[in-house]
Amino acid sequence: MGDVVITGVGAVTPLGVGARVLHERWSAGASGIEDGEGRCGAYDPAEHLSKKEARRADRCTQLARVAAGEALADAGWDADAPPYDPELVGCIVGTGIGGIHTLEGAVHDLRDRGPVGVGPLSIPLMMSNAPAAAVALRHDLRGLTYGVVSACAAGAHAIGSAARAIQCGDATAVVCGGSEAAITPLSKTAFAAMDALSPSGVSRPFDARRDGFVMGEGAGVLVLEDGDAARERGARILATLRGYGATSDAHHLTAPHPEGQGAARAVRHALRDAGLEPADVDYVNAHGTSTPLNDRAETRALHEALGERATEVPVSSLKSAIGHLLGAAGAVEAVATVLALRDRVAPPTVGWAEREEGLDLDYVPGGSARPLALDDPERAPVGLSNSFGFGGHNAVLCLEAA
Repeated sequence: MGDVVITGVGAVTPLGVGARVLHERWSAGASGIEDGEGRCGAYDPAEHLSKKEARRADRCTQLARVAAGEALADAGWDADAPPYDPELVGCIVGTGIGGIHTLEGAVHDLRDRGPVGVGPLSIPLMMSNAPAAAVALRHDLRGLTYGVVSACAAGAHAIGSAARAIQCGDATAVVCGGSEAAITPLSKTAFAAMDALSPSGVSRPFDARRDGFVMGEGAGVLVLEDGDAARERGARILATLRGYGATSDAHHLTAPHPEGQGAARAVRHALRDAGLEPADVDYVNAHGTSTPLNDRAETRALHEALGERATEVPVSSLKSAIGHLLGAAGAVEAVATVLALRDRVAPPTVGWAEREEGLDLDYVPGGSARPLALDDPERAPVGLSNSFGFGGHNAVLCLEAA
């Protein structure tokens, strides 16, 4: 088998509908956070789905379907049939919570109307594998198809799992990513009860004033293909997925290891898988949640894994512009990293202004993207995309521009 390449990307985020909209607006320093939340306000189901399709899909699944449709079109695929044997094309989509809009609604219906109030579509709408199943059904993807649930690392785990499936010959291509739509009364109240949400409603990763994360929603989907097969069909290649590392902190159910040990190991594993060294890294798209514990632990992890290179590499967090998309975060951030590497820029950590002792990396302040400083202008830039989830789940993707 050849290398694993990315031929298409799609996204729906608080910055708008479309992967390029995400990249362009983030690079310009825009924020999609309003009133302390990162909602996909530009997304209108009626513009993308029929009434029947929208009714039969939780918002989480809807966002995945729209992002997948864009990614497949971007890859040059026919929407109704993949360019390969459908039995060798898979679909893996991660989520942290799944169809919680449906779940909360069904609980209210049961309480108010009794058993007759709960519809027969409740289970297929709320199940966490629904996004993967719906995308596969729409686009006739008959290969390995399943969901990944690993909190805020789910999207990145889905992409890494897709790459492994291609590398071991179980698939020629995999449509993969993450989706989340969990801005609901229960989710907001529960996260607030554990003091995870920002009381100020501002996402400012790595800033001394950070006080918690801002909830966001959205989806990111990538088309991964075997490199030899993609080149044979004449595909335009956006990037190569060079490496993938996954570890567990085995430390605490919600808090990261304070020294970032598990995260550091995931970074090292991703570089080893890619056959690269810390000196080869040009950019890091950080997990950067804007919580006191995570941002400090991630900074320490990058010091541990990258050594002297850590202070030389630009490190920025997309969550500064869209909030925390939970299970979709890793996938949306991978999409953003692919496009940043393509344009050879490091987008900003929006709103970063005050340094905290011990948080000493280059967090790309200034409100707009900065050109990557490459030792060789002809060399394809390399980036890391970090995802660390509740439960101690760590996933790191190593990406190289085409």
